[in-house]
Amino acid sequence: MSLVRLNIKGISYSQTQNGAYALILNEVDGDRKLPIVIGAFEAQSIAIALEKEIKPPRPLTHDLFKNFSDRFNIVVKQVIIHKLVDGVFYSSLICERDGIEEIIDARTSDSIALALRFNAPILTYKNILDKAGIYLKVNPNEDDEATDDNILLDEVIAEEIETKFPGGFKDKTLEELHKQLDEAVANEDYETAASLRDEISKRE
Repeated sequence: MSLVRLNIKGISYSQTQNGAYALILNEVDGDRKLPIVIGAFEAQSIAIALEKEIKPPRPLTHDLFKNFSDRFNIVVKQVIIHKLVDGVFYSSLICERDGIEEIIDARTSDSIALALRFNAPILTYKNILDKAGIYLKVNPNEDDEATDDNILLDEVIAEEIETKFPGGFKDKTLEELHKQLDEAVANEDYETAASLRDEISKRE
């Protein structure tokens, strides 16, 4: 299967779904976008890495991983989004130390946060982009593109949350949210777990 290179278009906060963010990846040699719902902490970490001028006073988790890797001569060479199951993206870090390559399973949001810190390319398989990629209208002007992206992101986030949690989060009790969080973790759906965690944190 052929690999497709992606770059990061940005992160958008949903205007309709509280605590939900979407990371938008662009196809480098095409027009498709790959939206991935992520949690608030992961969105913050990615946003800080994108804004090169922002330096947290203390290392964030992904910064700590980068510092640790640098100390022990470990390099993240690339990130591959290799699987999509029931709306959940699965990724791998391709790492190298002393000429030996290792593949490490990781959440997609964590993988991309690390890819930014290592300047590593982000790749996915063509069949995943065929399945989950979204086209925007051709040749929009900049203002229209921004508006279309915001509408698109809200639709994507709302659809994903509605699919997994009919009615969204608002009608769920804390007990129900905790139960769904446990289920998301058990199913390795960590992106949904992050959104649930953020909703629970706002209520407690």
